[in-house]
Amino acid sequence: MFYLYVLKSKKDEKLYTGSTNDLKRRLSEHNEGKVKSTKSRTPFTLIYYEAYANEKDSRRREFSLKKDGKALGQLKRRLSESLL
Repeated sequence: MFYLYVLKSKKDEKLYTGSTNDLKRRLSEHNEGKVKSTKSRTPFTLIYYEAYANEKDSRRREFSLKKDGKALGQLKRRLSESLL
């Protein structure tokens, strides 16, 4: 399985979107400061994920959320309570 995930920084309350084939490992890497793009924003909470059968679909969804404000806005509306 491949996963699209959304993390929320407990430090600055901002979101981070990524994809992986091992969700537990990747969350751990983010929280241990091993990911260059997020190490200054630790710790993180996993607030959302989607599972996909193949990597291409997961990456496509990640790209969509990162580049399309409408897609991210729609997801944020669905997660409104989780974002508080």
